[in-house]
Amino acid sequence: MSASSKSSELKKLPIFSCLNDANLMWLSQQAADIHLEPGEYLIHEGEPTPFFVVMEGTTEVLKDVMGRRTEVSEHNRGDFFGELAILMATAAPASVRAKTACHLARLDPQHLQELIRRSPESSAVILQTLNERVQIVQKYMLNLPSSRVQVIGSKFDGNCREIRAFLSMNRIPYEWADRDRSAQLASANPAGDVAGLSVVVDESFCVSHPPTVRKVAKALGFRTAPHQQSYDVVIIGGGPAGLAAAVYGASEGLSVLLVERKAPGGQAGTSSRIENYLGFPNGISGDDLSQRAFRQAVKFRAEVVLTREVQEIIPQPNGAYTIGLDGDDRVDTKTVILATGVDWRRLDADGVDRFIGRGVLYGAARAEAPTVVGKRVFIIGGGNSAGQAALFFANYASSVTMLVRGEDLNRSMSQYLIDQIALVPGIRVETETQVVSSDGTECLNAIDTRKKGEAVIRRAADALFVMIGADAVTNWLPPQLQRENGYIRTGREVSDKPGRAADRAPFLLETNLPGFFCVGDVRYNSIKRVSSSVGEGSMAIAFVHQYLSLPLKPIPQ
Repeated sequence: MSASSKSSELKKLPIFSCLNDANLMWLSQQAADIHLEPGEYLIHEGEPTPFFVVMEGTTEVLKDVMGRRTEVSEHNRGDFFGELAILMATAAPASVRAKTACHLARLDPQHLQELIRRSPESSAVILQTLNERVQIVQKYMLNLPSSRVQVIGSKFDGNCREIRAFLSMNRIPYEWADRDRSAQLASANPAGDVAGLSVVVDESFCVSHPPTVRKVAKALGFRTAPHQQSYDVVIIGGGPAGLAAAVYGASEGLSVLLVERKAPGGQAGTSSRIENYLGFPNGISGDDLSQRAFRQAVKFRAEVVLTREVQEIIPQPNGAYTIGLDGDDRVDTKTVILATGVDWRRLDADGVDRFIGRGVLYGAARAEAPTVVGKRVFIIGGGNSAGQAALFFANYASSVTMLVRGEDLNRSMSQYLIDQIALVPGIRVETETQVVSSDGTECLNAIDTRKKGEAVIRRAADALFVMIGADAVTNWLPPQLQRENGYIRTGREVSDKPGRAADRAPFLLETNLPGFFCVGDVRYNSIKRVSSSVGEGSMAIAFVHQYLSLPLKPIPQ
């Protein structure tokens, strides 16, 4: 379209009808022509956005409301959008996609600002619309419910804790009433008069008894079962490594299935703030990082199945693998990427096992914040995870005490965390100290600790979070898979023992089983950092492509 023809088309739109010929010619030179087919996305929520004017067609505005995509409004010919994010210096508050075939004019932010400067009339229209939209947003927010899920149950109920953790990690707003604390729950909740754990979704749907994480996930619309029978790659584990593999695999055209037994993010998803991850100078919470990666994987059409556990991996004679899930579902895949991470190491102290879930917890999920308000909290461990937990719980607990076995924190914790902990008066660090036993009646009331060279002392305790390292749990994997203390050997670590493909060396992240890759913390000699796990997940896809280009051969049995 010539500049003069474009000027004529633009002048027909109300926002530009007041422009003189010189400004119309300038505008026609700056505005890009955008053509979309129905269903194509123009803007994704949370992204920077230019300024758009609809010349033909209809777009729909979609917003992620409490984990559910909702159509908010439409834009038709002559409507414009994007000025709210540009003029208020924020990301796009909603997604926009074509409802019909569309033709739009796009201006970069600086050109919108130049238009406002050049034309007082256009400026008045834009700013008036901006003011109206801010008022609409205010009314919209006032009418939104504060949560999608109501949970009624004891803080000592394992299912209750798992459901709250799942909702928290998936950023689904929920309200929790501790049945042990309040006897007046039934009046405000349709499930309040049911004994035990009760869960209500969207104010009306009562999850059947007994509520489980999977039932809640289904009620919220999460995918909990595979939709295909075969895939190019099945990724087991939805931590940073697995999510990175899903994003890169799906974006490069592979059919991808990611299976996660809990929620996206793994142990990293429970971190209250990761401050040394590249690109986030102000830090980012583990669940925020995980949800961004999860949405990115789904955007590229990776199939992500939550609340399902892989129970077996069966090498097939033709070189493929069969993946067996709990519930008897089975899928076939050409390649496997193992990204299961590790499990918290158990504390060897008298009486601790008796109070697991009743004051003693492994790890430190953000969902535990309401349970420690005004409480005396102890954290065992001196790593980064323990430091992040201490800083987070210090905002809620009456006191937080870190019990560290070593002489100091310098060998096991990043310096930035050590510096922050030193500035918080509510956090006490006790080095060369171990927990030797715990005590209580129905729940944890006290712990016994011993400092090196001193006598055992008893201390009142309401919560004990154990974060003393982790171990790889891989005994369920094929027996021929090479391990080292449970961790999976890959690349150069793979030995020449029987079970390795003899015609070539394994790829860098490949195990002794052809087409079976391993990434993240479960891999032998891996670097235990979020950034390295993300790197390994993306690298594994490059090796998957190389493997798929080879002739398929039988897997050594």
